[in-house]
Amino acid sequence: MSLTDSPPRGVNRPAVGAKTSRKGVNYRVWAPGQSEMSVLVENSSPQRLLSMTAEPGGYWSVTDPAGRAGDLYRFSFPDRRLRPDPASRFQPDGVHEASACIDASEFQWRCGSWTRPAWKGQSIYEIHVGTFTTAGTYFGAIEKLNHIQELGVEAIELMPLADFAGDRNWGYDGVALYAPARCYGSPDELRALIDAAHERGLAVILDVVYNHLGPAGNYLADFFPGYFRTDEHTPWGQGFSVDRENSRPVRDFIVGNAGYWLDEFRFDGLRLDATHAISDQSSPHLIEEITAAIHERGGFVIAEDERNESRLVEPVGCGGAGLDALWADDFHHEVRVALTRTHDSYFSAYHGTATELADSIAHGWTYRGRAYEPWNRKLRGSECDHLSPASFVFCIENHDQIGNRANGERLEHLITPAQFRTASLLLCLSPYCPMLFMGQEWAATSPFLYFTDHGGELGENIAAGRKKEFGQHGTQSADGIFPDPESPETFEKSKLRWEERSEPDHAMVLTWYQACLEQRRLLLAEGPLARDRWRVESFGEFIAIRYCGDSRDHLLVVALRKTNASDDSPPALLAPPEGMKWREVLCTEDPRFGGRRSKKNPANPDWNFSGPGGVWLESAKRETDDAAH
Repeated sequence: MSLTDSPPRGVNRPAVGAKTSRKGVNYRVWAPGQSEMSVLVENSSPQRLLSMTAEPGGYWSVTDPAGRAGDLYRFSFPDRRLRPDPASRFQPDGVHEASACIDASEFQWRCGSWTRPAWKGQSIYEIHVGTFTTAGTYFGAIEKLNHIQELGVEAIELMPLADFAGDRNWGYDGVALYAPARCYGSPDELRALIDAAHERGLAVILDVVYNHLGPAGNYLADFFPGYFRTDEHTPWGQGFSVDRENSRPVRDFIVGNAGYWLDEFRFDGLRLDATHAISDQSSPHLIEEITAAIHERGGFVIAEDERNESRLVEPVGCGGAGLDALWADDFHHEVRVALTRTHDSYFSAYHGTATELADSIAHGWTYRGRAYEPWNRKLRGSECDHLSPASFVFCIENHDQIGNRANGERLEHLITPAQFRTASLLLCLSPYCPMLFMGQEWAATSPFLYFTDHGGELGENIAAGRKKEFGQHGTQSADGIFPDPESPETFEKSKLRWEERSEPDHAMVLTWYQACLEQRRLLLAEGPLARDRWRVESFGEFIAIRYCGDSRDHLLVVALRKTNASDDSPPALLAPPEGMKWREVLCTEDPRFGGRRSKKNPANPDWNFSGPGGVWLESAKRETDDAAH
């Protein structure tokens, strides 16, 4: 199917919502099939009920000459039902109540010199605003930006902010796509967070959800039932109808939302949630339209997509969707299996061997057209060697992989410190984009639990559903106790404890991450990590990645599992360049980072660890005075 009424690129789509100007406030909404529509301005005395004018295509509009920023309003239907604006820019009293008119132009930006960076595989730090700090607000997050800057990552990624029912949520139950969650602060306070990040040289990515809306506070179907599909459902609810008759306004609503976050908040890029769950048989695909809208603004787009399909990041002219990068979960799953020996649920499709991990690192993902057991052995993935390493985002933990456990345990809660240092070294110094989850950099003790605030029967059903789901995903609680998602205590337990950073054990982990990310920065300073610049091999339980530079080489050797000296002959990959030797730069057993090695022997770097461990080496001339380093 081709949506022939699709506007050409660069043409503005019809605006919806409340827009301020010198003439007052213009209200516009899409509500086809209605006999009449009105706007009720509720915070005026007396209240103003404004009749709207029908426009072509099912749109309704009216200008309120007395309107101003701060007005609270709802749309009124012929039967006098009142509903918040589907394109509301703010819901100060919750998603069921009146919308607020917002004038984005009133905000005074401080960082006037910022330009959106091109995507080059930046390191990412994932944040849930509500649990990132004790305050759980946009302003609270600003206070921690210096920490993120000093850590050495290049971008922060905010979990979804589209407003949701209640005051506690991961964000994937959003229903007001244009309204930043009011429980974290006002829209201008979100702008202040992004502005402050840019002042520190940090790009800002927003996680957005276009595959479904949440179960409470979703009023779009009141305006037009055709917003949603009736023939297909995602695992989380009804999906948008974007490829049917009269779908153009639905697509415009979504694509316009993507551009809105860049236009009015200065986000640098988007992360699209579960794009494999967006059903669209039309051309161009909705993902392609979203990506084009973001690229027109100089931004970038990353997606979560379980299909491992290289076409998603291939150029549009070559039949691809043009995305900049994908979450590559195979690496995470292999590391988790290697370190914890778990084989439940989708982990059953992985072995966690050095050979498997090296294969994943060599290509970008493991499943490249192979039978995948969790899909009843259907083929999964495609070849990806032609894609840049910047096309893949690697992690060893994220919100899903922590929060979808019964007790929200982080990886560092399940393994030894030596194992965690080793996995962290491999993450930071692989050729691919590393993503950290907040608190990972100091091995935070706080869990990240699943929490909601729906109340009533819906809340009870969600709690019961999560408990049932735990067994299906290998997350059974050892003590039989399952945290209640609806309990405020579950939310409070998930907040980071920033005072931990000064405790010796946590401080050493933080120092380790800073050192690893600094080495990544230095490696990238020598040029992009193109595929012809590095090689990876496995031998025994070891994985080795060799980087070749113009002036020097680097070598990463890690073993995630306990091992003795390898019986395999060390590959030629381990040999230093002719006339040079390896000099140790980082080692997981260095006492500065919590290791137990008694002394360093720079003349003979050791990669035959008795337990999990790793080293990062650089080539140096043989006559180099090691004492000088």
